[in-house]
Amino acid sequence: MEASRYKHILLRVSAFVATILLSGCQSALLDPKGLVGVREKELIITALVLMLIVVIPVILMTIYFSYKYRASNTDVEYTPEWSHSTKIEIVVWTIPIIIIAILAVITWRSTHELEPSTPLDSDIEPMTIEVVSLDWKWLFIYPEHDIATVNYVAFPKDVPVKFKITSDNIMNSFFIPRLGSQIYAMPGMVTRLHLIANHEGEYKGMSASYSGEGFSHMKFTAHALPDVSAFEDWVNEVKAQPKVLRDFNDYQALATPSENVPVTYFSHVPDDLFHSVVMQFMGSLNMSSDEEMTDHMHSTEHKG
Repeated sequence: MEASRYKHILLRVSAFVATILLSGCQSALLDPKGLVGVREKELIITALVLMLIVVIPVILMTIYFSYKYRASNTDVEYTPEWSHSTKIEIVVWTIPIIIIAILAVITWRSTHELEPSTPLDSDIEPMTIEVVSLDWKWLFIYPEHDIATVNYVAFPKDVPVKFKITSDNIMNSFFIPRLGSQIYAMPGMVTRLHLIANHEGEYKGMSASYSGEGFSHMKFTAHALPDVSAFEDWVNEVKAQPKVLRDFNDYQALATPSENVPVTYFSHVPDDLFHSVVMQFMGSLNMSSDEEMTDHMHSTEHKG
């Protein structure tokens, strides 16, 4: 009778676990659309499988031992003086040590390969998009095209994108789950994130760090366009819009806290807007400040 009850409980637990695992099959992290996201998915699955090599046997043995050595089972010899088994000690220490060593090597290599500021290996020249975290919206500046958008970012698929990210005030977090690599946006500093989309489509972007009452509405759309030609057509569409950011005063008006801001296009932005946003804080500690200044000079030369 008791065996039947335990079997029934085990079946229910198994069904619950299977439901939980299957519910994540459509997760953005497990359905990546870019090279970085694919590598991160592989790392997650590899680490999970290696850990399950230890976890599953432990769970099964716990259930087995609990059933076999239950108080009502009189067929098992009771040996209260038993305290040591060399064989058991070898198993419970050797297997976890091997798995931890394998995980350490994989994590070490993946951490360096997926370092956000490291450019992606590609024969195609990366495009630069500057990102400013505002309350509670995202500003995307295209320094090579002299345009900007709010809560919408577009780029051609199969083209590496270098995101230069900062915040106007409070620390925030930039994340496009299907493309990979969440990274922080910090005032007075510039963080860099290299991504690529290998499939055409629209992907949800978000803030992954709480930043106030409008945080839940701080979302944007990342659109991977079919090719460079389609991207150029989109740029021309933006350039035809009437709204512009003439100077830093216009930017400060845009930066005023607001929620549920619709997608907005600006056909013109000042050449040094992103640099001015970063340097508006006295004593700004800009990450890789030399590189930031070089990028700023190259952008100015390109437009000249």
